[in-house]
Parts: sequence; C-alpha cells; structure tokens
Amino acid sequence: MKTGRKVIGLLLCAAMLVGAAGCNGGTSAGSKSPAAVSAGGESQTGSAEKKSGGTVTVGFSQVGAESDWRTANSESMKGTFTDANGFKLIFDDAQQKQENQITAIRNFIQQEVDYIVLAPVTETGWDTVLQEAKDADIPVIIVDRMVNVKDDSLYTAWVGSNFRAEGDKAVAWMEDFFKSKGRDKDTINIVDIQGTIGASAQIGRTEALEAGVKKNSNWKLVAQQTGEFTQAKGQEVMESVLKQHSNIDVVYCENDNEAFGAIDAIKAAGKKVGTDKGEIMVLSFDSTKAGLNKVLSGEIALDTECNPLHGPRVQNIIEKLKKNGNVDKKAYVDEKMFAADDTVKSVSAGTGKFDVTVVTQDVIKGRAY
Repeated sequence: MKTGRKVIGLLLCAAMLVGAAGCNGGTSAGSKSPAAVSAGGESQTGSAEKKSGGTVTVGFSQVGAESDWRTANSESMKGTFTDANGFKLIFDDAQQKQENQITAIRNFIQQEVDYIVLAPVTETGWDTVLQEAKDADIPVIIVDRMVNVKDDSLYTAWVGSNFRAEGDKAVAWMEDFFKSKGRDKDTINIVDIQGTIGASAQIGRTEALEAGVKKNSNWKLVAQQTGEFTQAKGQEVMESVLKQHSNIDVVYCENDNEAFGAIDAIKAAGKKVGTDKGEIMVLSFDSTKAGLNKVLSGEIALDTECNPLHGPRVQNIIEKLKKNGNVDKKAYVDEKMFAADDTVKSVSAGTGKFDVTVVTQDVIKGRAY
C-alpha cells in the first residue's frame, strides 16, 4: 500500500546503494527498512506485518460532536480501535466543517495510515481528496452518511443506516396512528426540523416526509428549516416557527437533539407536547437513551432508531481486507422503532414489516448508548 511514495524512495535508495550502505546511511536497530514492493504494487513488508498481527493505523475523520448520537459513534470507534486490539487510531474532530475533513484526510495520507475511515459532513465534494487516497493505495471506509462521487471505486466500503427507510417507517407510523385516532381526514400541520443540509440522514428523512405529504392530501408541511442536528438550533427553529404558526400538529425532528430543543421551545411557549388532539406531537430519530427517556415520558411519540455503534462493523471490514477477503460495498444496519404506546403495533414500509416497541425502563436499561 502507499506505493507511490515508497517506490520513489526505493529508487533513490537503489541509486545510492552503489556507493553507500543505503537510504539515510543504513538501517538502525530502531528504524524500518524500505519495504520490498511486489509486481502488483503491494508493499510485501506491510502486507506481511498486517497478516502477522502488526499494528494497523486507522485515521478517522469524525463530523464533530453535535449530538448524543455522534458522541456514541465516536466512543464506539475509540473503544474498538485500541492498542489492545492491535490498532493505532488517529482521531480527528472536524467540528462539522467539510474543509476540516479534507485537511484531515490529506494529513492521514501524509502519515501513511493503513486505512482511512470517514464520517462525512455532506455527501458531495469528496472526489478530489478520495482520489488522492486511492492514488496512495489507502482504502477508505465510509461510515454513517454516504458520499456522492463520480467513481465508486474511490471508497472501499460503506456501512450505516438506510435513512430513507427510517423516514418511510416514521411516515407509515404517522399514517396508521392518525387513522387509528379517526384523524386520517383531518388537516395535519407538520413542521420539519431538518438535519444538516446535504447530509445523508437529512436527505433521506426529508425525502420520506415530503413523499408522505404528497401522498396524504390532508397533510400540510407548514415549515421546513434546518436545525443542524443540534439541540440549540432545534430550539431556535421551533421558537421561530411558533411565532408564525399557532396551529401545529406534528414536529418531525430529524434527530433526538433537535427534538429536545423543540420540546423546550414548545413548553416555553405554553403549549402541550403529546399525542392528543390539540397537543403537538414530536417525532424523532436516533433512539439514544436520552431520546427514549423522552418517549417514556410521552414527550416524544415515536423515535426511529439509527444505530451509531459502527466501530465493530468497521473492524470487521478491515479484518477481511487484511486477509485480502471480499467485503460488501454497502452494508445497512438493522434498526428498530420505539413508541410511547401501542396504538400502532407494527408498520409496513417499503418491502418490509416492522414491529414497534413500547418503551419501558427495561428497554432503556438495555441500551448501549
């Protein structure tokens, strides 16, 4: 791997061997000798080291720490790629800025890491830097959000959630819920607090809601604005919307932290959060422990799971690659739905049927994040 720089170095070393002991005057006991390069371009020394259990360096560019979900995702990666497990993890927090992630990836390439793991801020804008990683023979594994590139070979594998399917399940639950309450003909005013615009989760969940509004003529999307997946922004957006719209039935929050902020704003405005007519029903995504506690209290009616524990999944991909094994290009995570009551016991969405779990203390205790 990383053959471009190594080949240049080897050629220089070979030239110098005529009158010298080797690159940099020879190899000391504590230094690495230049790796032999096979005809296929793979570093034989590096490959042998990996197969024999040598330390594998992983560079991970994380979006940031904007939510409880993101914190759990980071902890999963840090807890997996440890010295004890044979890894060295270089962790970079991009603070929700794509330019920081591009810089981090270039730094990883310069440091000649063995694998790059990227949780992208947005889907687009990755072609150039991922081409640089490919030219350096460093496999790139995408987690959580997807990348939209012209050449899919620029990344090795992706693992994460089917965000459109998550949204479709939430929309199907709303349809069944209002039908069970005899409100399937009522006008339903919906506010969509979107995630970071351009992120895969935002795109999929927004598309699902918009499709639901198009399908159900009595549903009205009265406001749609990004909450950037943060509690503070979610509260700010909800405060603004409440000043403009007095009759809101549903707030569709695209993650838990936005839901927390929206709930605070609704309560501060003297309105009630709940599922009865006249109350504002809050839907969310992620199903963190904090989110499920809000479901248990009835403040969130439905929380559709988005599992953040990708560390072991990425490790499994790396272990297969180390053995020159085949890996799936895309791997979706199985996820559940959690509701405050059993009004809707299951939903049909896409090609599947999904059970709805009523949240209890035991359910919350069983959560890993």
